[in-house]
Amino acid sequence: MLMTFTQFAGIVELRTKIVSLSTYIISLLYSIYVAGTVSPLLALLVLAAALAVDMGTTGFNSYFDWYRNVDDPRFNRESAKVIIHEGVSPGSALLVSVLCYGVAMLLGLVIIAMTGPIVLVLGGLSLLVGFFYSGGSRPISSTPLGELFAGGFLGLVFFIINYYILTGRMDLIACLVALPQSLAIAAILSVNNACDMVGDREGGRTTLAILLGEKGARRLVYAEGLAGLILLAYLAYRRILPSLTLWLVLPALAFILAEYGNMHRRGYSHETKGPNMQSISKIFIIQSMVYMAALLWEILFR
Repeated sequence: MLMTFTQFAGIVELRTKIVSLSTYIISLLYSIYVAGTVSPLLALLVLAAALAVDMGTTGFNSYFDWYRNVDDPRFNRESAKVIIHEGVSPGSALLVSVLCYGVAMLLGLVIIAMTGPIVLVLGGLSLLVGFFYSGGSRPISSTPLGELFAGGFLGLVFFIINYYILTGRMDLIACLVALPQSLAIAAILSVNNACDMVGDREGGRTTLAILLGEKGARRLVYAEGLAGLILLAYLAYRRILPSLTLWLVLPALAFILAEYGNMHRRGYSHETKGPNMQSISKIFIIQSMVYMAALLWEILFR
């Protein structure tokens, strides 16, 4: 039986692509802010390749979570987990993932031909990390390093790859600009892991949330989120980012603190995972919009 689009969207978790898309837009705007102009063709190629890598990585995660029984229907309440809730063939999920990676590799070769071998190294490393995040005998996602790799590669590394491709530059300042985004992405995964502690223990995972315990896992979420905002404000204060960023962070902070308050009152469990993931997604979008709005304003009106 053919897979429906809804089932495909569930396997690659299409709803979560807002994360990589946000990093892409922020790095694109920052590249224009720094360089003045970028190649539209390269920008489109990077976008397509990044989405293919992200979808392939999530597809592998869906497959291996089924394979290791991490997505146990006794604990999992997420309707998007179509392998366990709708009986979608795990082999189909694996095939989708391989095809997505294949598309990403072809696009990557075009980008490498246009830019140089550094992209081969960084892109190849990203593919390997994407696969071994959930694949292999000891997946990265099952270790305390999950947040570091997810935030690091979907935030910092992807930002720097795009920035290098579009500007031909690679510098420490750009790494600093990418850090708030990395922390925001890590906070999303920390919420996910804090809610999944029971199922992850049953699945043999040793995530950072499990090591820290219930209280420590909550504190990690708040620390990552607030550290990202503070760093964003600091970068604006030092004029590394447009000064408008600082003025946008202040009103955003009130909304973000209210959402963290809602999450804290709900607690972190499989039952509260849906509302908590919605809350952390809102926080992520607000922070991303602060980045984007300030950069876009500076580009258009400087």
